[in-house]
Amino acid sequence: MYSNYSARGRTNRPLPVCTIALVIINIAVFVYLEVIGDTSSGSFMLRHGANFWPLVFEQGEYYRLLTCTFIHFGISHIFNNMLVLGYIGDNLERALGHVRFVILYLVSGVGSSYVSAWISRMNGEASISGGASGAIFGVVGALLIIVIMNRGRYEDLSSTRLMLFIALSIYHGVTSAGIDNTAHVAGAVIGAVLGTLLYSAVRKKRRRA
Repeated sequence: MYSNYSARGRTNRPLPVCTIALVIINIAVFVYLEVIGDTSSGSFMLRHGANFWPLVFEQGEYYRLLTCTFIHFGISHIFNNMLVLGYIGDNLERALGHVRFVILYLVSGVGSSYVSAWISRMNGEASISGGASGAIFGVVGALLIIVIMNRGRYEDLSSTRLMLFIALSIYHGVTSAGIDNTAHVAGAVIGAVLGTLLYSAVRKKRRRA
């Protein structure tokens, strides 16, 4: 058992290796892209894996649904996303376990990217998008379900705090330009569904043990 210190106090908790790894990978990708080009450039990011439905659906470049979740448009974009992931990712990783956590994160990211591309196609839009927001909202959605299943509180999280975070984030997305609100909502829904299934399986396993 590792000792994990955070602003929330010193407790004997397993080290959230997957959360840390995801944060490091996202930062490493951002630094690499900044070194070789301009992460604020849509054309540059498109060449390096951004989500763009004409390429996804018409050219069959479905890998973009995954690669786009690891690229960020500018320092504030990655800073905000990694701040949230680093703060709450460990809660979900402890609740589900390492493997289930990574599965939920990746499925939420890819799924929200697909929904975003599909909605853009239906609306006749052709925006270039990327970022870990969909996956992170999947983490938030799963945690909300877990908190509800634990009568409104899990560790230092409450249902009120999580719902407020989701509401404020969606409001910010609606009132601000350049934010893929579709991916946020889709990620939260996918995360909530997967969180219900995975956490229920974990609880059953623990009861049998």
